[in-house]
Order: sequence, then structure tokens, then C-alpha cells
Amino acid sequence: MIYLDNLLKADDFGQAVNTIAKDFRDKYKIPDIFQLGIVVPDVEAAAAELEGKGFGPFFIASDTLDLWREHGKSEKFQGKVGIAYYKGFELELLEPGIGSDFYRSCVDNRGRMVVQHLGFHSSDVDAQARSLEEISCPTWVRGRIKSFSLVTDFAYMDTRAEAGIIFEFIDMKLMGFPIKLSAGIVHPLGRLEKIIGKRSLSF
Repeated sequence: MIYLDNLLKADDFGQAVNTIAKDFRDKYKIPDIFQLGIVVPDVEAAAAELEGKGFGPFFIASDTLDLWREHGKSEKFQGKVGIAYYKGFELELLEPGIGSDFYRSCVDNRGRMVVQHLGFHSSDVDAQARSLEEISCPTWVRGRIKSFSLVTDFAYMDTRAEAGIIFEFIDMKLMGFPIKLSAGIVHPLGRLEKIIGKRSLSF
């Protein structure tokens, strides 16, 4: 298990993150890490803890996904996520959710924040997934989130045996145009949630 707290204690956070699965990423020319997917028992509690240390603020939202196909079988999944940025990396807090054990199986029994996966931008999630399937890293979950005109396609790859951690490829589009979130977008949304007194928005 990789714990967020251990990465934060490193002398150089960015260097500590970039050493994760480095040999595997270099060998197969995987794009730069932009996201740490962190499983927590409670997103709002974890966000409050990190915000107390100067992170964020986190933008928190919950949704029932438009698509969640796990091991080739379509399921209905509902989850909650919190997003903030730290030293150029997206920190994505994830609750266990309802409808799958994909995140639940990584919840730490001591409540520690577990880095479950690494996230990578991709212009073609399915093509990127196929490239890893060819080296015996199967697609674990293929999903899609739709919020109005914002569509996020993603694929979780079972790279644990080869890389020691799960990889996620992510393609986000607004009205069909590729976009990337940033601290300048996410943190003001988190502040707005606090101002209006609604810590988590539902979509």
C-alpha cells in the first residue's frame, strides 16, 4: 500500500510521486502522472483534514455514473469524489461508493489515505487501454461520467502485478472539446461550496 501521508513527508513531494512505477512507465512510454487517486472512508472528513493542513479547498461532488463496466459487466455505481491540487498534482479523494467493491477493497482499517491509482491524461482512453491489454494488463473498469455538457471517459487498468499500482487513463471533454481541470478552476468551486454551506454537490 502507498499512503498519502508518506508521500507528503518526503523531502520532495513531486520526486516521491514520480518514482512510483517509474520503470514500468518509462518502458511503455506512459504519459506523466497528473493525478493521485486516494481512497478514504469519508471524502468530506478527509477533505476537512487536508484543508486544515493548508490544502485545497476541495471541490466535492457525488454522482451516479453514466457507465461503469467492471470486468466486462455493466453495473450501476454511485460515488463521491473530492478534488484539489497540490504541487502540480491532482489529489482525487474517493469514497467506497455503492455498487462495486473496486474502491472499498482499498479502504485502510486505520483510516489512512491510500493511494490506490495513478491518473494519466489520454486523448483516446480505449486505444490506451488496448495498448496495455496487449501486455497482459486487462481493463478493470471502463467508465463514463456525464454532467451536463461535461463528459469524462476513463479506464482503470489492472497493472498491479507489473507496476505495483492501478493505472487510470482519463479523457475529459466540454461540449466535445478536450479540457483539463486546474487549481484555478477547482479551488474556487470548493470555496463556493463552503460559502453556500453545501459541502457536496450532487449531479
